[in-house]
Amino acid sequence: MFGFGMPELIVILVIVLVVFGAGKLPEIGGAFGKSIRNFKRASEGKDEIEITPKKEDDTKKES
Repeated sequence: MFGFGMPELIVILVIVLVVFGAGKLPEIGGAFGKSIRNFKRASEGKDEIEITPKKEDDTKKES
């Protein structure tokens, strides 16, 4: 898509490793994966929030 080959990806990985360190890479990868997952959910158009109003109980109406 962007024309990245294996040498370019290796250079980018080395730069990321130098900047963030080996200890932070799993955290960065996990955050990146969660971001992609949330983006896919949002792009599907499924709302997680229910927008239909709830019906009141009969006991509340009688009081």
